[in-house]
Amino acid sequence: MRRLMAGVLLAGGLAAIAPAVPANAASFSEIVPVPVTATPASGVTFTLGSGTGIFTDSLAVGNYLAGILRPSTGYALPVATGAGTGIALRLNGSDPAEGYTMNITAGGVVIQASSAAGLFHGVQTLRQLVPANIESATVQPGPWLIPGGQIVDYPRFAYRGAMLDVARHFHPVAAVKRHIDQMALYKINYLHLHLSDDQGWRIVIDSWPSLATYGGSTQVGGGPGGYYTKAQYQDLVAYATSRFITVVPEIDMPGHTNAALASYASLNCNGVAPPLYTGTNVGFSSLCTSLPVTYTFVQNVVSEIAAMTPGPYFHLGGDEADATSPAQYATFMNQVQPIVTGQGKTVMGWHQIGDPAVNHSASRIVQYWGTTTSDTDVTSAVNRGAKVIMSPANKAYLDMKYNAQTPLGLSWAGYIEVQTAYEWNPGTHLSGVAQSAVLGVEAPLWAETIVTTDHIEYMAFPRLPAIAELGWSPWSTHSWTAFRTRLGAQGPRWTIMGIDFYRSPQIPWASPPGPGNRFEAENATISQGVVASNHAGFSGTGFVDYNNVTGSYIQWTVNSAVAGPATVRLRYANGTSANRPLNINGTVHDFTGTGAWTTWATRTLTVNLVAGNNTIRATATTANGGPNVDYLEVDPVVPTTRSEAENAVISQGVVESNHAGFSGTGFVNYDNVSGSYVEFTVNRTASGPATILLRYANGASINRPLNVNGTMLDFAGTGAWSTWASRTLTLNLNAGANLIRATATTANGGPNLDYLEVQ
Repeated sequence: MRRLMAGVLLAGGLAAIAPAVPANAASFSEIVPVPVTATPASGVTFTLGSGTGIFTDSLAVGNYLAGILRPSTGYALPVATGAGTGIALRLNGSDPAEGYTMNITAGGVVIQASSAAGLFHGVQTLRQLVPANIESATVQPGPWLIPGGQIVDYPRFAYRGAMLDVARHFHPVAAVKRHIDQMALYKINYLHLHLSDDQGWRIVIDSWPSLATYGGSTQVGGGPGGYYTKAQYQDLVAYATSRFITVVPEIDMPGHTNAALASYASLNCNGVAPPLYTGTNVGFSSLCTSLPVTYTFVQNVVSEIAAMTPGPYFHLGGDEADATSPAQYATFMNQVQPIVTGQGKTVMGWHQIGDPAVNHSASRIVQYWGTTTSDTDVTSAVNRGAKVIMSPANKAYLDMKYNAQTPLGLSWAGYIEVQTAYEWNPGTHLSGVAQSAVLGVEAPLWAETIVTTDHIEYMAFPRLPAIAELGWSPWSTHSWTAFRTRLGAQGPRWTIMGIDFYRSPQIPWASPPGPGNRFEAENATISQGVVASNHAGFSGTGFVDYNNVTGSYIQWTVNSAVAGPATVRLRYANGTSANRPLNINGTVHDFTGTGAWTTWATRTLTVNLVAGNNTIRATATTANGGPNVDYLEVDPVVPTTRSEAENAVISQGVVESNHAGFSGTGFVNYDNVSGSYVEFTVNRTASGPATILLRYANGASINRPLNVNGTMLDFAGTGAWSTWASRTLTLNLNAGANLIRATATTANGGPNLDYLEVQ
């Protein structure tokens, strides 16, 4: 389910080489979450070079940073304690908890903090100040420029979390670790693991072994399920700790317990175990609150998990316990909370545990997931001293669909586009709850429809960084206009990291690196060639001089998102001979001689690439027959992308389906209001001509519905409001975001609109 932006990635031989980016630094204005203050120093950059070292007061953080930077730079980047020039990580700051100060000069980078966590968060900011291909797994050409200036930064809330439901669908250790790494980039510091539910029990409990082996044997839809051994769970906890993320385990009770009830008949009031459950209903199961064995069970489970979890919190769930009476619920919670505190843990639970009949345990935390802006249970709990974690389902639930066409997720709490996820204030969202009572914010990802790592990424990105900014950044910095631009700058980084993400039309996604850029021959796979620099005018750090051996070659692997024509350019020098240096997917293309081995020429070919990997090899077919090669350029296959009008930004229009033959789920019918519009954001990797097709119906009138980057284009009438026509235009678009708006310039003047296509 990869939704990669159309483009071309290049690799050398078997080792993947991600695309190059332009040799310029990133910007302070691209950082997510936005820092408290960021003051650039005009004209100042630090160049990360082969002689750079990392000097650190925290070897763990220094080694982590080196692990990020080494694969893409190819530099040694030695890590040492003590003073030195390069990148310094110093535990001598007076910053607030988790905060840091960063100073970047031409001479180096200095990050100061009062804690290793602060240094680690500073490192995440530093990553975003290096060009996006720093995230590549293989060596890139650079240069690695970091903009100069100062950043002072610290979090708004102490708790900034993400929840992953591994109960509805089991997600293995590798998937969770990948999610942890992605969380860390945006300074999230808590991972809430939903370890049990009706559909599966996901953690070994030695005193109740069937919980995992039987209760963990299925999942939603009846798949194989799975569970974590204690060693695997402890490995996950340690891995999260290495990223300064604290694991919060949740065992949901008394409801959401069918997997446990099916595993042990003795936990059921009637002594009969129900069958395993693979559906998605809620509220039908409950532990038997009147049985003494229930509390022995809870004691065993909590104590075994608490012993493996160094973090301060244990989450009891407590939501949707519809199969218990209010009195039974209160009785159960009042007996279970002391079990948690007796293990040295603070009680967390969904906001239903705030019920006034439930006792208040010390430092208790209620997690609000409702869809309203007031809740009496939460207010009651806060009045008794509880703190609140904000996870309103209609704002923060990552499993909600983006729109009606989203193939994954649910919609019971509504659709959550990026702006909806960003445009709310956790500190003031609930009436009767002061900001001082809000511990933080968490984005839950429930897994009824989430089966793969790809699914996790598509639903989490780009909304998880939006929630992360709400948790980290001061409210005074909150700006949707600024955020959408900063978020768009993250897209190329995610592409290089292999993160699938939803390309929201609300976001002006930055051009991905690679297509149309230059790829130096010296960075490709070279067989029997020598990197030389004894000619004038070469690009990059050199060129490849063929040995006089038949079969020597330079090879690239080109990964194209789609099949179709692409432009390939090779800069070469090959004397007076004509030879056949370029082999593209098995087809050989002849090149003419350039006149001398020091005379360089560029030949351009238009060739068809296949979707996926394409092999491009410049080969010496005879001794002394191959060319010197300077670089290869590949312009991307440009696919046709259709954007349905009903998914665009609509002002004063109505989505309808009462015409025949529309594409998608409907079309947009303009209100009879001057100025109503449908607006699309089209992102291009480079400026140049594009083909735009609009399918519309607009009666007999001639009007001017299409505004492309400020230029109005007239459209002819179609004869009737139910008669559809397509008009095709070829015009120049800009690199980056282009605004295309179909506008009603008079009342009753705009067209009905079905879709826009751009190639």
